[in-house]
Amino acid sequence: MSRLSQPFVAADVGGTHVRIGLVQAPAEPGAPLQVLAYSKFRCADYASLADIVREFIAGLPATTPVRVAVIASAGYPLADGTVITANLPWRLSPAEIRSALGLDAVHLVNDFEAVAHAVAHLGASEVLQLTGPGRIAPGPILVLGPGTGLGAAVWIPTANGPVVLATEAGQAALAVGTELEMALLRQMLGQRSHVSVEHALSGPGLMNLYTALCGLRGATPVFARPGDITAAALDGSDALARESLEVFCGLLGSTVGDMALLYGVQGVYLAGGILPHIRDFLGRSDFTARFLNKGPMREALERVSVRLVEHGQLGVIGAASWYLGSAFQE
Repeated sequence: MSRLSQPFVAADVGGTHVRIGLVQAPAEPGAPLQVLAYSKFRCADYASLADIVREFIAGLPATTPVRVAVIASAGYPLADGTVITANLPWRLSPAEIRSALGLDAVHLVNDFEAVAHAVAHLGASEVLQLTGPGRIAPGPILVLGPGTGLGAAVWIPTANGPVVLATEAGQAALAVGTELEMALLRQMLGQRSHVSVEHALSGPGLMNLYTALCGLRGATPVFARPGDITAAALDGSDALARESLEVFCGLLGSTVGDMALLYGVQGVYLAGGILPHIRDFLGRSDFTARFLNKGPMREALERVSVRLVEHGQLGVIGAASWYLGSAFQE
């Protein structure tokens, strides 16, 4: 049996959760990947990623040997394979995981690079059209999403198959475009010298926006978690929570528009843990207006299709797709 005919573990490692699946390669070209088993784990409940992978493998049938793991994670890889990431509670080292679990190989891919590789596996029922044409013109596609941090990658078609450009766009400086956003940025700059995109556009970023807004309004914050802010904004029970989420959506639209121009993309897929929970709010917000508000480039952006992805296993499928299409094939 060849290496690629055997099931393997694919994991999507976020700052809050690890989603992990046992994946079987397609029996024939063009057939879909098979996710044979799937589980979700809270990072804070485990001392290491190796412990999570070990528990997942232990729950599989004894007749299913696992020799390979593929890990999709945010962060910057060092020469020794260790990953620098601000959003994980423990060190992430593929070499240590391979040794601890006795695997033949552990491969690492950027989390949004993995998500970009999953784009080809999306069905029409798994996306929500936000703006632009219903059909994406041939060309690069931006995949971006706020979760515990903000990830972004660009899928680029070539004559020899697609290439994915992994980015650290979430660490770029936040650009603002309204008087309120400028005031909020000044408030946040009082606490740090660099306000990154993900400092506002992520789960913790929503918390930062809310705290800064309370500071501007002279109010005492009453929420301690992003999920509580979102819930209060959606049910209309707290005006500052709703205003914070409105600012979040406007900033997201502006940032996505900037990135679409920077990378010259024809389509955008929005993913991440937050957006599916606020899909209706996002659709009614200033997201689209701010996305298009780029002066003479408005006409160009009107031709860019922007879609919200609603596939819960996207990172797992993307990591598996990257592995199967990579140079690790033997």
